This record gives sequence, structure tokens and C-alpha cells, in this order.
Amino acid sequence: MITHGKNIKIFSGNSSKDLAKEIADLLGLEVGDAKVSTFSDGEISVDINETVRGRDVFVIQSTDYPVNDNLMELLIMIDAFKRASAGRITAVIPYYGYARQDRKAKARDPITAKLVADILTAAGADRVLTMDLHASQIQGYFNIPLDHLLGAPILAKYFNQSGFGERNDVVVVSPDLGSVTRARNFADKLQAPIAIIDKRRPKANVSEVMNIIGDVKDKTVILVDDMIDTAGTITNGANALINMGAKEVYACCTHAVLSGPAIERIKESNLKELVMLNTISLPEHKMLDKFKILSVAPIFAEAIKRIYEDSSVSKLFEE
Repeated sequence: MITHGKNIKIFSGNSSKDLAKEIADLLGLEVGDAKVSTFSDGEISVDINETVRGRDVFVIQSTDYPVNDNLMELLIMIDAFKRASAGRITAVIPYYGYARQDRKAKARDPITAKLVADILTAAGADRVLTMDLHASQIQGYFNIPLDHLLGAPILAKYFNQSGFGERNDVVVVSPDLGSVTRARNFADKLQAPIAIIDKRRPKANVSEVMNIIGDVKDKTVILVDDMIDTAGTITNGANALINMGAKEVYACCTHAVLSGPAIERIKESNLKELVMLNTISLPEHKMLDKFKILSVAPIFAEAIKRIYEDSSVSKLFEE
């Protein structure tokens, strides 16, 4: 809790209202009075109904679906605060949209993750606070300070408290070769071995499991990924693991995008439980009994407190 919070203000766009309220409650603050709506032609309107002059302003907004609307809300809010003479503006982006467009995979591809970084800076953001960027090099796309929180410690703590760390039949599995480092770090927290799913992707959003590197026979498996979008990778992986003799398959992720056929795929898959963080607000119609949602509010609240008090944030990167 912030004991001298006269000069700090917490605001939220439409995508992260519940998370913003939870963070504000932990800090002993109220969410600022701001209304974000649209005109009849779809243009976004922002009304800030309290003074922010000289204040340390934190704008909490995930840029999830609809990505472009939520991104524009964030940009327009930042511009409004800048023009209202806010002292410092921090864009708190639990889920950073466009992060998968981080490099040129083929000729004439855009690098949209860099473009978004430039636009946020041009809008007037002085600092960015986010969690589990799809590619860590995106941190270098910004010319302003960026604090990059990690979701894996929260997920690992849940599995440890559920007794997985005390069992000798647990294997942590990387769903693809690109996630091996994440899986290894997660496995270290559970003191468990790892295995790797070797797959190829014939086209975008379609995955095909090819082989499993490691021993999963008669094991309880935890699949670890940073995000789950259409759920093809995670559900194909779960089915392949069961076919290879795994007893049970759990999965966890930081960002539950869950677009397109994701809910149906997860519902029909061999996944026993999917543990996710609330960086993206999950609507009621997408909820399944298999889902377990953990809150990132405590770590974001602590990071905001430390940024406001100009104290070290680096400890939170591993806690």
C-alpha cells in the first residue's frame, strides 16, 4: 500500500478495468475518473474528469482483442494526460499486442512490435511496464525505460503449492524449440526434468506435432508457454503426450488470448487443467471448468509502488 499517494493516479482503459481496480485496491488508491467511449463513427473519445497536473500517472491497458481499439484507447489516453501536464506517464501493458511481429520472417515483412513501441513513445509515454513479451528483444525497441515482469514465478508457485514440486513423476515440457529456455527456468523452480515437443508449422496458426524429445511415459506433464492463441500448439501437444504414455497433462501460460477455435479445442483436448494469468480479461462465455486463473495484480501493484517511490524494480523480475 502507498502511504503517501497524493501525487499518484491510476487510470484504466476498457480492456483492463477489473485488473486496474484490483491493483488500485492493493495500493490503497481509487481508479481515476476517466471515461473512454466511441463516437457514432467509431472514433474513440476520452474524458479525464480530474486533475493530473504534475502527478505520476499510470495507465493500465492490455492491448488484446480488439487489439487496434485497445491500442488506440491507450494512445489517446496517454496523449490526453500529456496535454493535461501530467508529471510522468507510465503505460502499464500487461499484454503487449503485436509482440509476435518482432522480426522480418520473410521479405517485406513489417516489424510491428517496433512500430508500436515508437507510437507509444510519440504519444507521450515516459515509461512502460509490461509482462512476458513474446520476444525479449522487444525491450530494446524502446528508447524509454521499460520494466519487464515475468509470469513464470507466479505459475510455478501455484504448482509448488499444489504439491507438484514434491513429486518425482513430474516433467515440464516445452511446446516447441523456441520455448526451451522458458521451460527450463520453470522446471528449475519445480526441480523437475524437461522434455521438448519438436513440431513444424506448415502455415500460420496451424501446428503439427512431429516428435517428443525426452521421457514422458507414466509421467505427469506440465506444458509451459507464454501465450495460448488458437490453442493448436498446446492441444496437439497434450494429445501427443498422452499418446506417448503420459499419465496426465497440465498446461500453463501468461497470456490467454484464446481466439478462434481455442475454447472448443481445449474443451475436447486431453488437458486436465489450464492455469493462466489475468493479463487478459477472459469473458464469461469463454470460461471452462478446466481453467484456473491467477492474478498478476500483486506483482504489478508492487512494481507501480516501486516506480512511484523511485526504488529498485529489478527484484521483481525473478520473484
